[in-house]
Amino acid sequence: MASIETRTPKRMPGGPGMGRGMGRGPAEKAKDFKGAITRLVKELGKFKILITIALILAIVSAILTILAPDRLSVLTDQIAEGLVKPMDMEKIKSIALFLLILYACSSLFNFIQSVTMTDVANKFARSLRSRISKKISTLPLIYFDRHQAGDTLSRVTNDVDTIAQTMNQSLGSLVSSITLFLGTIVMMFYTNWILALTAIFSSLIGFIGMFGILKNSQKYFIARQVELGNLNGHIEEIYSGLNVVKVYNGRKEADLQFDELNKKVYEANRKSQFLSGLMQPLMGFIGNFGYVAVCIVGAILTMKGIISFGVIVAFMTYVRLFTNPLSQIAQAMTSLQSTAAASERVFEFLDEEEMKEQKDIKKELKKENVKGKIEFQNVVFQYDNNDKPTIKNFTATAEPGQKVAIVGPTGAGKTTMVNLLMKFYDITGGDIKIDGVSTKELTRENIHDLFTMVLQDTWLFEGTVKENIAYNRENVPDEQIREVCKEVGLDHFIKALPKGYDTILSENDSISAGQRQLLTIARAMIDNSPFLILDEATSNVDTRTEELVQEAMDKLAKGKTSFIIAHRLSTIRNADLILVVKDGNIVEQGNHEELMRLNGAYAELYNSQFEL
Repeated sequence: MASIETRTPKRMPGGPGMGRGMGRGPAEKAKDFKGAITRLVKELGKFKILITIALILAIVSAILTILAPDRLSVLTDQIAEGLVKPMDMEKIKSIALFLLILYACSSLFNFIQSVTMTDVANKFARSLRSRISKKISTLPLIYFDRHQAGDTLSRVTNDVDTIAQTMNQSLGSLVSSITLFLGTIVMMFYTNWILALTAIFSSLIGFIGMFGILKNSQKYFIARQVELGNLNGHIEEIYSGLNVVKVYNGRKEADLQFDELNKKVYEANRKSQFLSGLMQPLMGFIGNFGYVAVCIVGAILTMKGIISFGVIVAFMTYVRLFTNPLSQIAQAMTSLQSTAAASERVFEFLDEEEMKEQKDIKKELKKENVKGKIEFQNVVFQYDNNDKPTIKNFTATAEPGQKVAIVGPTGAGKTTMVNLLMKFYDITGGDIKIDGVSTKELTRENIHDLFTMVLQDTWLFEGTVKENIAYNRENVPDEQIREVCKEVGLDHFIKALPKGYDTILSENDSISAGQRQLLTIARAMIDNSPFLILDEATSNVDTRTEELVQEAMDKLAKGKTSFIIAHRLSTIRNADLILVVKDGNIVEQGNHEELMRLNGAYAELYNSQFEL
């Protein structure tokens, strides 16, 4: 007889819904700054023309800015000469006009590069989100068993936004600042080597401080992104189970865990921002110190007749052009650290192992041609992180139109069997066949198209009643929707709504669990697939509503091969085949009457429902 081992999923403490994933812990060490930036540059390859244009414009803008102080020096000397002899207004006007053109062109080029980088950043962010969206649909179910939904959402939002923001604000600034920095050094030595050395040595402390801060701050930027993902995961899970938190008075515990996670985000953010915040006052001090040094040395050189007053004025501008890029480079490097941490998380997600490729699968089963036979042949399944198989040598056959029920305690593997049948997981050994065709020879989409599922957790999206029932089905006539609703007993309820079938439903609407379940059954009837899976579909409703839901499910299952997972055995009395799972083994199989006559495990389970 086939056997099934119990598998208890790992759960996180602190609130409902934590069992959906283990999330990311703060102990995780990231990562390699150089590797992350290299990968990011590679990913930006398709935008290389626009980025190159933007960077060239940034460089040209910086060069024009560097050339201006030299002309400003000449203008200052001309004005100074005009104090002791007639002023050459024509020359002054021509120099002033040249300066105006220089600054105007520099500003224009800088504006164009800024707009270009904004466009690139937005397009790249959109591209990343699209890839993440597609990636989600190709990831195996086991990924979502192991990761918090909130952490995944954080990668799509916070991390992608961080990357886009850096590209938008820092990349052009970094290139422009490096050009200004190097160009200013060249122009200072070209103008006067003594003042150039004075400005450089007075700013040397800026280099030391900048690299010291950068060296110590990277780990805090990485921690900030990781802890933010953990916090978002906690918020999403607590919010989704808010009713349970309130009912069990779990608010205090949830708040304590929130405070703990929030404190970690605060600490990582405080440390990273404190270190990056040191840059601005440090650079301000260096700039002012440079001004003083240049003024003192410049005054001495002027008195000795080595330089003119205009050179001092030019160097005052050069000192600003020299120290400001240092500050901007430091800020850009800080942003790059955040981006490295964010991009590692995004690319880590994009590099997750996907479900097996289906390119070579050509065979297809059409709904209209399916007879409805399903065979489990010595099926074995083992989770990647589990040493022992969860499903062992499972063998069973469901004939066309037959109703098969799987019963047993929680964790016995009932839902796992359904997941294998739907190809959410790939079987480790054996085979599952649909009308004699192995599921290995069919695509997941083809298999999903052959099945309709009604789950314990009902799902309604914000849209009209009609849209919810006809979900993902095109050109469904209104009359067909009404007929289906009449058949499941929903028509009267829907007509009582403010706008009938055009009433917009949302999570906040006071619709009972039974009504929600009937709406999902109506959706399933519209789907009209040859196979049906009912997974604890009546577990959330009262006894009276259960009867209505049961009647609707009987109509839904008519003429279909169906699999029913239920704890309430009263819902599966009329099943053609009942598989009883107990203590990790399929211990009995047969219909209700046969199993009751055996007076074994099934009879014990069934009779226990009526014990006081």
